[in-house]
Amino acid sequence: MRIGEIAALVGVSTRTVRYYHHVGLLPEPPRRPNGYREYELRDAVVLARIRRLAELGLSLEELRDALADDAGKELREVLLDLDADLAREQEAIAERRRRLAALLDRADLRPGWVVPSDAADVLRDLHAKGSRFADVDRELLMLMNLMADPADQDRVLALMRPLTEPDRLAQGHALYRRLDALSGAGADDPRVPALAAELAAHLPDEMARALAGRLPGDQRWLETLSGELSPAQAEVFRLMVTELKERA
Repeated sequence: MRIGEIAALVGVSTRTVRYYHHVGLLPEPPRRPNGYREYELRDAVVLARIRRLAELGLSLEELRDALADDAGKELREVLLDLDADLAREQEAIAERRRRLAALLDRADLRPGWVVPSDAADVLRDLHAKGSRFADVDRELLMLMNLMADPADQDRVLALMRPLTEPDRLAQGHALYRRLDALSGAGADDPRVPALAAELAAHLPDEMARALAGRLPGDQRWLETLSGELSPAQAEVFRLMVTELKERA
């Protein structure tokens, strides 16, 4: 098989095949006297396995480890591993379809509400209408729910529910108003440290521990968030994350 034929057989582009050669995942077959590389069935199987493992979310290093394990196996064993990859991919697709079906069953489905109905109800209760920061916070909580594995989504929801208790909900809405008041303020605003401390204290212990483990400490993530907030609001959030990590 030529490179175009193996690419078409596996369902990738020739550019992808060359990239896998470049990063050392797919060995390059020797060139024939006519100058063309000739691929064999095992090359196609390895390429298909790389594609499936990549679609399952394995990193480049994890792909290398998996393929190193395959190197000493018979072709039948590699085919069985590929079949197992396909089975896992089918399970993942089936789970995504179940979650999609749950969304389609919602009577009040609207753009932006892309979480299961029980989580959407909690997010709706937490949201303070008219608050810009509440909008951002709702999107963060929505992302936290969506990024959780299906098995963990109930736990994520349980972490959010204490915030809907009347006293804590009123306190949360008051904190949103104070954050909104920082719109346009600089990171050195004197209101920032106290508000960050109160926000951290507002979160239940279990949710604080979960957030401390999920929110990265590097600046890239905070810089991305800063595009949605004023410098003062972003600084509140940064100090809150620092405090949560110390508390955890």
